[in-house]
Amino acid sequence: MTTQTSAPAKQGLYDPQFEHDACGIGFVVNIKGKKSHEIVAQSLEVLNNLNHRGACGCEANTGDGAGVLIQLPHAFLVKAAAKEKIVLPEPGTYGVAMMFFPQDPKARHEAEKGFEKLVAEEGQSFLGWRTVPTNNSALGATARAGEPHIRQAFIGRGTNKKFSDSAGFERALYLIRKRAEHSLRFPNENGSNRFYIPSLSSRTIVYKGMLLASQMEDYYPELKDPDMVSALALVHSRFSTNTFPNWNRAHPYRFIIHNGEINTLRGNINWMHAREALLKSEVFGEDLKRLLPVIDTDGSDSAMFDNCLEFLVLSGRSLPHAMMMMIPEPWANHESMSKKKKRFTNTTPA
Repeated sequence: MTTQTSAPAKQGLYDPQFEHDACGIGFVVNIKGKKSHEIVAQSLEVLNNLNHRGACGCEANTGDGAGVLIQLPHAFLVKAAAKEKIVLPEPGTYGVAMMFFPQDPKARHEAEKGFEKLVAEEGQSFLGWRTVPTNNSALGATARAGEPHIRQAFIGRGTNKKFSDSAGFERALYLIRKRAEHSLRFPNENGSNRFYIPSLSSRTIVYKGMLLASQMEDYYPELKDPDMVSALALVHSRFSTNTFPNWNRAHPYRFIIHNGEINTLRGNINWMHAREALLKSEVFGEDLKRLLPVIDTDGSDSAMFDNCLEFLVLSGRSLPHAMMMMIPEPWANHESMSKKKKRFTNTTPA
């Protein structure tokens, strides 16, 4: 008996060109913006029901990745931070970094000090650290081998007037994260970085990992806390088709969950790099240079899409505007599309 290690040859009604695997995605939202624990609980139920859409390896208890994105649960974070003697200010005036660190204490300490320094350099106030409780007892050996030490960092909004509104503060947090990604490098044997920031925002937070969908609640017990509230939640169960799974590549990312692969990926990356020399921004000003490169090539195709979308939105565009730029409509033979929209979609005037 031989073991099948690749797709079979074309035979009968089977053709390998039609092989497609898809991740499981879902969202739950209160359209009136009312936050509740029910939204979080329902989203985790959705995630559990997507277990069949995610992959596991030869170990039935090692998944390709699962996660959830929610709004910052202020009451829960105040309670959790108080245990570390951290006093959090009003909602919207502080940000939370969800961070994956190397397990090695020396490397972790180095990364933490480097991160605190970047926060101060960007004019923000570092409030303190919190270790996120996790339970890896149900994880397979492969997932445990790559498991990070997970910490949260709390950052207070600076006094500079450019940080005075929510958008300005989000840009400051984005700049801190990008600078940390560029400068704090702790590579694995394959070159990928063991230091990673799933989310850094005053609005949202991401819990994720190299997990099966069914492992999320037990791995992150605090997701069951009644004070863990949100008006929206995005969930994702990953089936890794074109990149090897790891903790960093689980979804959600900071703006998207994504089901599929990007066939034009290399061309888009190259175009983005080419444009960076010409970039200008009224909102970022001289800070723009310190953000580059926009694309983190350690990520999957979905992660790199998210890098670009995040950059467009934080540069001042609305989310719908940015999405229309990222995924333009077919325009060439669209008879009813206005000339104005064709010019938006295609750089050559129609």
